[in-house]
Amino acid sequence: MSSTPSQGSAEQRTTGTRHEPESLTEALGHTAPGSDPGLTEELEQELARQQPEALAPPAEDNRWRDAAREIFAGRPAVAVGAVILAVLVGSIMIAFTDEGVQEASAYFFARPGDTFAALGQAIGGAYSALFQGAVYNFRADGFARGIRPLTETLNYATPLIAAGLGVAVAFRSGLFNIGGQGQMLMSAAAAGWVGFGVSGLPLWLHLPLALVAGLAAGALWAGIAGVLNARTGAHVVIVTIMLNYVALYLLSYLLATPGLLQAPGSANPKTPPMLETAILPRLLGGSYNLHLGFVLALLAVLVSWWLLNRSSTGFALRTVGENPRAARVAGIDVPRATVTAMLMSGALVGLAGATQVLGSVTTGFSSDIDAGIGFDAITVALLGGSSPVGVLWAGLLFGAFKAGGSAMQAGEGIPIEIVLVVQSLIVLFIAAPPLVRAIFRLPQPGARKKVSA
Repeated sequence: MSSTPSQGSAEQRTTGTRHEPESLTEALGHTAPGSDPGLTEELEQELARQQPEALAPPAEDNRWRDAAREIFAGRPAVAVGAVILAVLVGSIMIAFTDEGVQEASAYFFARPGDTFAALGQAIGGAYSALFQGAVYNFRADGFARGIRPLTETLNYATPLIAAGLGVAVAFRSGLFNIGGQGQMLMSAAAAGWVGFGVSGLPLWLHLPLALVAGLAAGALWAGIAGVLNARTGAHVVIVTIMLNYVALYLLSYLLATPGLLQAPGSANPKTPPMLETAILPRLLGGSYNLHLGFVLALLAVLVSWWLLNRSSTGFALRTVGENPRAARVAGIDVPRATVTAMLMSGALVGLAGATQVLGSVTTGFSSDIDAGIGFDAITVALLGGSSPVGVLWAGLLFGAFKAGGSAMQAGEGIPIEIVLVVQSLIVLFIAAPPLVRAIFRLPQPGARKKVSA
């Protein structure tokens, strides 16, 4: 009995074997319109099933391509691009402010080589001085002296890392903590008071007590903003700004009042020096300024990473930061998470203040002890993508800028303000990821290239 046209598959009615996409296309083209609707539909379906398999690249190519896209679409790539752009703009500023370049550019068309040589000398000399002032001094006698700039970089980076972690924890929780200055000042006041005012204790007890006092003061000062936000809905930005001023003037009063923080017998608004039992030990001996605070900052990075990524508390904080309403529906106590986040943020910023007075400025401090670190921490947290590991690298970078900026000014006559401009430009470019992606042609996050037919 012969089969009807509707019986059998499309492949059986052509050659009896599996067709390649080209054969199916040819068969579909030879099918008269309206002659056999069932055959035409089956041919179209078979062609649609086989075309993606033929056009799609191998799975291994997809894996490597997706991995590369994931790398270049992430925040680290944007951060690196922002740093490169800021350095390029800084190079232009160095070139325009250099006297040698200005003199050579006056006769550029007569001898253009002189201008390019002056540009290379100005820009290359500036960044060479930055490197030698921040990483390794090739002109120093011996390795011990040559490595001193690196220890200064680590020393400058210590409070930046700690304070940056505090701001990053708040960011991950959906809170914009810009009260780092006030939290550092209160932490310095508490740690300093214990450091010079409590005597008769051994090192193993006095130093931890001063550190704990600094962390507690920073946590409590930030906790004020957290409680006000959780209980009354007061905006964290406004409250932390006001608390900065309160802390500044409160510390100024304490430093100017005899019997409080002011050194006895002195009219200057400055504290007495810290006792030997409350000073952070030097890691590499008395010839270097690097102290134990850097190790504490590294431990803070590890603790913050574990807390945010491996603990239930960190999960609650990140959930509240992503969507407070969804967190509330999931049963998370949002007000409690807000207060917890600010306490943790303030404690980490407090670690920065404590290491300043117990490690870097041990001869007594005044109201400028924060040295702008409270606001620089915001830049560090942004550059690090609010990730503990990212904050570590960003803190090291800004520590290098601080250590090498003085060398640029002293060795090459470059204004220290140019380093500040570079730091500000980094913030500008970090705040505009689409601009950085457009300049470097970086892929958008989550973007996938479609396979064309």
